[in-house]
Amino acid sequence: MVAGDQLTFPPVDVGGVVESIRVNGFGVVRGALGETELADLERELVDTQQRLVDGNLGRRHGTTILDQPDATIDGRPFAHYVTFSTEVSPRAAAAVALPVMVEVARQVLGDQAWLLDYEQFGVVYQDARPGPGSAYSRIGWHTDHQSGTHLSIWPGLAFTLHIDPTSPANGFLRVLPGSHLGGTEGIPLGFERVPGEVAIYAERGDILFHHADLWHSAARATADGDEAVRRHLRGSWHGGDRLDVGHGTDDFVKNARR
Repeated sequence: MVAGDQLTFPPVDVGGVVESIRVNGFGVVRGALGETELADLERELVDTQQRLVDGNLGRRHGTTILDQPDATIDGRPFAHYVTFSTEVSPRAAAAVALPVMVEVARQVLGDQAWLLDYEQFGVVYQDARPGPGSAYSRIGWHTDHQSGTHLSIWPGLAFTLHIDPTSPANGFLRVLPGSHLGGTEGIPLGFERVPGEVAIYAERGDILFHHADLWHSAARATADGDEAVRRHLRGSWHGGDRLDVGHGTDDFVKNARR
């Protein structure tokens, strides 16, 4: 197991990130988007979030499964998730179609790899921040596969494009390297410390890929206010059967503790 920047690769080194995913279950691409592109993406996603809160996006782009309709931040209504974000943000749609996104997915999953952007929750813009009225600030240990072990969409590869850098102040991802090579026996039910776990601290613009069978958990921010903001765009690629249009979320298993 290697750590730190040895798990971070430039967009041209697809082979490096694919090998890291194979061995460790995760890998990071840095530098796929420039600051101007990131700033434009951020503005567009923040705008969609506000439009959702204002009731101007439609029910498809909100979720009561992952979010709470009465969530508030600083006493005002708040949406932690914008679902199917690529349908309302052209820059999000362009970001998930970056050549490095597509090539990593195909090398990990095969040429048949497909993006889950049209069903369940699609590609999601997520804004995790703490507060008395917050509905999401952390998530317990889980694997993505556990959300639908009965489905034939697997194997899967998740991606997270970080709008904000991560740290203990605003929360970060905890992972158990190599856990994707085994099962889920012994996976904690909450937020316990797992021997061998590592923290992944992302920079702005980093794209984190992780295998659907990797044990992972998101730590809560230790700061408050602006320093606690953690925003990202996330979704998943799959190598199995496509979900039918209209599949919905009735069989989605919300297994991880909040």
